[in-house]
This record gives sequence, structure tokens and C-alpha cells, in this order.
Amino acid sequence: MSNSVELTAATPARYIDRELSWLAFNKRVLEMAEDTALPVLERANFLAIFASNLDEFFMVRVAGLKRRIVTGLAVPTNVGLAPTALLNQVLQTAHELQERHTACFNQQVLPAMAESGVRIVRWQELDKADKKVLKNYYDENIFPILMPLAVDPMHPFPYIAGRSLNLSIRVRNPKTDKIEFARLKVPQMMPRYIRVDSRESVDNVRYLALEELIANQLDGLFPGMEVIDHHVFRVTRNEDMVIEEDETEDLIQALEKELLRRRFGPPIRLEITDDMDDDTRELLRDELDIHDSQIFALPSPLDLSGLFSLTQIARPDLKFTPHIPVTSSEFAPTNGNESVDIFSAIARRELLVHHPYESFATTVQSFIEQAAADPNVLAIKQTLYRTSGDSPIVAALIRAAEAGKQVLALVEVKARFDEAANISWARKLEQAGVHVVYGLAGLKTHCKLVHVIRQEAHGLVHYCHIGTGNYNPRTSRIYEDFGLFTSSPEVGKDVTRLFNVLSGYAIEKQYDRLLVAPLQLRSGLLARIQKQTENALAGEPASIRIKCNSMVDEELIDALYAASQAGVQIDIWVRGICSIRAGVKDLSENIRVRSVLGRYLEHSRIFSFGEGADRELFIGSADLMHRNLDRRIEVLVRIDSEEHKQRIDTFFAYAFTEGVIIWQLGPDDTWERITSDEEGNRLPDLQDLVMTNRAVARAKRRR
Repeated sequence: MSNSVELTAATPARYIDRELSWLAFNKRVLEMAEDTALPVLERANFLAIFASNLDEFFMVRVAGLKRRIVTGLAVPTNVGLAPTALLNQVLQTAHELQERHTACFNQQVLPAMAESGVRIVRWQELDKADKKVLKNYYDENIFPILMPLAVDPMHPFPYIAGRSLNLSIRVRNPKTDKIEFARLKVPQMMPRYIRVDSRESVDNVRYLALEELIANQLDGLFPGMEVIDHHVFRVTRNEDMVIEEDETEDLIQALEKELLRRRFGPPIRLEITDDMDDDTRELLRDELDIHDSQIFALPSPLDLSGLFSLTQIARPDLKFTPHIPVTSSEFAPTNGNESVDIFSAIARRELLVHHPYESFATTVQSFIEQAAADPNVLAIKQTLYRTSGDSPIVAALIRAAEAGKQVLALVEVKARFDEAANISWARKLEQAGVHVVYGLAGLKTHCKLVHVIRQEAHGLVHYCHIGTGNYNPRTSRIYEDFGLFTSSPEVGKDVTRLFNVLSGYAIEKQYDRLLVAPLQLRSGLLARIQKQTENALAGEPASIRIKCNSMVDEELIDALYAASQAGVQIDIWVRGICSIRAGVKDLSENIRVRSVLGRYLEHSRIFSFGEGADRELFIGSADLMHRNLDRRIEVLVRIDSEEHKQRIDTFFAYAFTEGVIIWQLGPDDTWERITSDEEGNRLPDLQDLVMTNRAVARAKRRR
């Protein structure tokens, strides 16, 4: 048996295309919305997530593919598809999914919401009293800010902002009998759904879509004209950004210019209501210069991401049962104390935390806040990729700098769609005296690191946190992530060297417990895959377990194929894009791939190689994509504690038992959702199982 893949690069059967795989992921999100066993407002939330995901897919992935086709830079995909053929297949699949998405809302979720006392009504369903109240609301709050724009020889077709809802309106001049066209933007700062009833009621409420309220008041916007008809439409634009970092002297200024340009990117998708007349459709198509294949005619309402607001209403009976994150026992106060000395806890032994099952606020956030307030802390260094607008993390760094500590913040201003927020925070940090750096040219800094240097009786001690998720208190409540706290001198030395690379001119090629991209991570993973391959060929125990968000990199996938062919059992838990094939004869018979979606977004990255006491296990920030391995600063840290390894192994094993709800990738590259056992009984949700077991384990420790 060979330990290498005996297939050529031209063989189309080796990979699943990443764009089509992403659409398969969003289909899994849609299947959550279609699941009648879920609370109805959670189903609505998954519809909103699907819509938001698809917007970003068009703004970045489809836009990038079109740009490469137009410029001649596109090449055949790793599955052998010509770029134009791939684009056509992507658009066809997206059409099918959006039609299924709107059908799910109108035929399933909307009636289920109504049965539960949450109704989205149409204007014609309202009585005179309701209409009067809403008309008064419109006159006072909406009418003054509306800006109808005529389209005629004196008024050119207006700019249509990306992701804005718009009304196309046709009016007739009674004097000339001429039909004119106007566009009206639905104000984005107003609530998408307007409460019809008194706010005192909770169990039986009605909402009217903002665009419907406006559409039924058009006569007042065009006095003296006859309103013939109106339709809703929406444009998605190319919002990908390209920064030539090597050619710009000021990255922040270049980013701000590119952010301004992003608003005016070319249209990439036009959504229209399916009752739109042909004349209006042709006008929009021609003015926006968009191909028919990029026009999506759908039943109203458009833009179901607006459902996010409805999922916030106070109906806990229509949502998941709340889960309150527990405080890890090592971080819990004892003996009547109000707080715990986190540094003492970390000094005793390395600590592993698992969010959101364990609280971010009482662990990571408290660690940084204590470091900012501790007079013995001399310096704090931290990477910031995404953080919340009212971040207590950033506030703590500012307090630390104002107290005279050395504070360094590496702010990744190129974090997609968070660029403006990160630029703002970077300037506030600089004004407070924090040393702000923006990483290395050509590389995004995606690793999750905090480094605290503390003066203690026997000298300086390094306290580090290395995680899989962002330092964002808001997303920490819904993103599943691991984090390691350690005072290991070995890790402290590694992190010190890495921050010198990030902030200075150092070129570090060797670390002890870290694997760092782009110089060591790829080779480190390949070496460990090869070791398991050799073990299997020698008849020794061999296994590989990987949990990640995305798996695309062909070199890593080929190495896993070779390991599978050698007899290595490989289990892969992937949330999103997955280009590896599973269970394919003579290619990947020993590879199993599963996916989990639920109330939390599976976000941690885990890499485990081998069996027993000799196995190596890493957690960190890197996915198996070209960008993560070659164009980002990523960090994996080796977990040395056997207790922590077993805890992560137990968590990983949940997804590969037959007793939880999962999606499984088949040899035909399709995902099957398994929700019930052989007797037809519904299986438990994996995340609920983890919550329950964490609560039981914590109760046992307390006893």
C-alpha cells in the first residue's frame, strides 16, 4: 500500500468545490429553519442567518469569481470546472436555495409564528382603527425622511445602495397621460417591522413590514399623480476589498479609501418581487447592467435578515431554553471572597475553558481586567481581530495604559466587514497611550493571544491566554471556543518571540509549544499526518481527529487521503466549507466527515494526532485553508495536560457517536441530516448534551 495519493492534479474526483460546498453549508442552515421540532422564533433566526450568509457570499465570493473571470485571472477549479461553468452552477444553486428559503418562510415559519401569537400582517388585513394609528406613525416618523427620486431625462437613474430595500414606483401624469418611474429607498435606520398593537400585549402581537406601510401611503408622496403600481427590489454589490499593502505608505488611509469605494462596487445580484412588471424589470436590469442569471424573482418579503429584529421579542417560550454559562471552578471565588486571584489559579496549573458553556466574562475578560488593575503587572500584549462596540477588553487596555503599564495591541484593521470599527478602536487606543500595531504587510493577524508580564517575588512571570475565538464578549455567548491559560515559561518564551515578530522586524522560525503560520504551521501539520501514515503502515495505532470551520487546502487534503489509504482512521468535524471527500473507495475509505449546527456557532479548531499518552493535541485559530496557512498569522498551541486532552477528546467524540443530531458527508458529496434513531425517536442535540454534562460535572466538583 502506497503512502502517497496516486491521482493527478487533473482528477476531478479528489475535491469538492469550495463555493458549492459553502452553498451546501448554507443549505444546512436552512434545514435548521425547516426543522419543526425547533422553537419557531429560532427557526426565524436561522432564516435570517441564511439570508445574511448569502448576502456575504455574493458580496465576496461571487463578486471575486466574476472579477477574476472579467480580468482573465480565473483558472479552472480544483474539481475541473471552468470558471464560467462554476459561476453558472453557483447561480443556479443559489436560485434554488433562495426559492426554498422564501417558501420555508411563507409556507412554514410564518404560519407557525401566527399560531404562536406573533403575526406579520398585510395592510389589507387591518381595520380602520389600526390603519389610522399606523398612518399617524407614518406621518410623524417616516414621511419627513423619505426621498422619492424621479427618473427622467433631467434626473438620471439614482445610485442604489447595496443591501438597501427600495420601492420601484410607476406613476401617471393625468395631464399628459405619460407614465414616469421613481425610486424610493426604505429608510434603513427605521425598524423593519412596526408593531401594530399596544405594547402592553406580549402573547398576541402583530407587525407590519415597513416597506408595506410606505407602499400604502404613496399617494401622499406623489400628489396630483396617479400611482399605477409599485414593487420592492434590492441590490447586492461587490464589497470585497483589495489593498496593495506593499504599495501604500499608510494602511489606515488606504483602508478608509477602499471602504468608501466598497459602497460603490458593481451590482452582483438583483432581488425583485415576483410580481414585478416586465418594463420595470428591464429598466432595472439595464440601468444596473446586470445579467438575467443574477436576477432573483422571489415572493415578498425580500431580505429575510430583517427577521433578526423579531427574534428579540420577549417570548422565551418560542426560543431555546436559556443557558447560563457557568464559571469554571478554577475561576470561582471560594471562602466567601468576592473574586478569585486569577494569577494564582493559573500559576497552580494550566487551565482550559470552553465557551459559551463556561463564562467568558468570569475567565478571559476577568483575566485582562485584573491584569489592567494589578500594580505588579508591567506589560500587556494582545491581538484584537474582532471585538464588540462597547468592548470591556479595549476599556481594560486603555486603563492599563493610563496606569503607566506597557500595553501593546495588535489591531487587525483588515478583518472583513469590521474594518471601520477596528480603525476607530485603534485610534482610541493610540490616544490613550497604547502601542498600536497593525501586523505584517501582506498578512492578516488572526491568532488569539494575550500575554501578561507580571513582577513576582522570584522574578518576571509570563501569563498567557491562547484561544480559538475572538476577544469579543458579545459573540462569546454564541460562539463555541476553547482557550488555554498558562504560566508555562516555555509558552511565555514562545509568545514573547511571536509578539516581537508582529511588532518589530524579528524573523522567528522556531517555537517550542506553538505551531505558527505562515512559516511552521503547514509543515508541522504535514509532518504529523505523515507520522500517523507511517505508524499505520508499520501496523501501529494511528488516528487523526480534526475540528475546524473550513477545510479547503489541497496539500493537506492529499496528505489526509494518503493517510487514509495507509489505514489511518480520520475523523473530521467541519462547520462550513469542506473540500475533502469522505468514504470514497480507493481514496478516502477511512475518512469520516460530520457537521453540527445548533444554537451556538461551532468555532473551535482542534487537531489531534495519534492514540494514548503519546498523542499530540493542539487548539488554535487556524482553519485548513490557503489563507490561514499561507497568508495569516495563526497560532496553534499544544495541550500537554492529559486531563485537558481527555476533556477535548470527550467533546470531540460527541460528534462521532450515533446518539446525537449531526450531518454526515456521504461518498456522493451530499450531506445527510440524521435526527432520529432506528426506532424513529428524535436524537438529542449535541450542544444540549454538552451543556447538561458540563452542569453535572460542575455539580460533582462542588460536592
